[in-house]
Amino acid sequence: MPAMHPMLNVAVRAARQAGRLINRASLDVESMLVTRKERNDFVTEVDKACEEAIIETLLSAYPSHAILAEESGHRPGTGGSRSMPADALKEAEHIWIIDPLDGTTNFIHGVPHYCISIALMERGVISHGLIYDPVRNELFSASRGRGAFLNDRRIRVSKRTRLEESLIGTGFPFRMIAQIDDYLRMLRPVMEKAAGIRRAGAAALDMAYTAAGRFDGFFELGLKPWDVAAGSLMVTEAGGLVGDFSGNANYLEGEQVVAGAPKVFSALIPLLSPGRREQAQAALESEAASAVPRQQIRRRVPPGA
Repeated sequence: MPAMHPMLNVAVRAARQAGRLINRASLDVESMLVTRKERNDFVTEVDKACEEAIIETLLSAYPSHAILAEESGHRPGTGGSRSMPADALKEAEHIWIIDPLDGTTNFIHGVPHYCISIALMERGVISHGLIYDPVRNELFSASRGRGAFLNDRRIRVSKRTRLEESLIGTGFPFRMIAQIDDYLRMLRPVMEKAAGIRRAGAAALDMAYTAAGRFDGFFELGLKPWDVAAGSLMVTEAGGLVGDFSGNANYLEGEQVVAGAPKVFSALIPLLSPGRREQAQAALESEAASAVPRQQIRRRVPPGA
């Protein structure tokens, strides 16, 4: 593994500190204070403590950098304006995008599948990212142009090329129940074609698994920048593709993401994009219709002709 960039090194130090807080808290989850932010969306005192620890470590090293964190929102840093604009992702020169505990519902139920996600965006481009699983002590990291790694081992997306052989990760639109019908319309064709579907409950970790080839592809609705920022860099640095459901690059703010090995990604897009899904269905129906006359013509030809 090449030497880690200094900025990524600071983020790793912050993530490991937060990981120690999470591991200690996991020993006594029942006594933890849990608050409901909205339907099916929870926050614990551990989320908040981890976020503050991460931010303190990052700003101690880089006080002028801005922060976009799940629980505390925007912070401009000492080099920024007094208030962070709504389009902060485009305005800030350096902005750390933080999810202190992705998979909180898993955590409070004792399901050992959750992670810390930290990414650095520089002038509108994700340049560094890490996803840390404190349960398994697995550190996924990536820097633009330097590849993606799991601990000290280089990782690549899977070599699978056919959806029929692929294991696909997904997540339910749990914050956006009104979109469940749209989601189910996407899920059905993927289920019909893929080798298997998994819903593990931590989008950032699912994207890290995609980068490492454990999942061949991943898609989800209703995601926020902190859910996908680090994972998107990890997948692309591991040789994969990331986009929204139309295959475009608006996945950070568009609340939808699809990622995977290049050919799996390309196979998923027609199933997820409404327009392309209709085109694909029309093509299949046209192909089926044109196949019938050929079969009938062959039956009319006498044997031995």
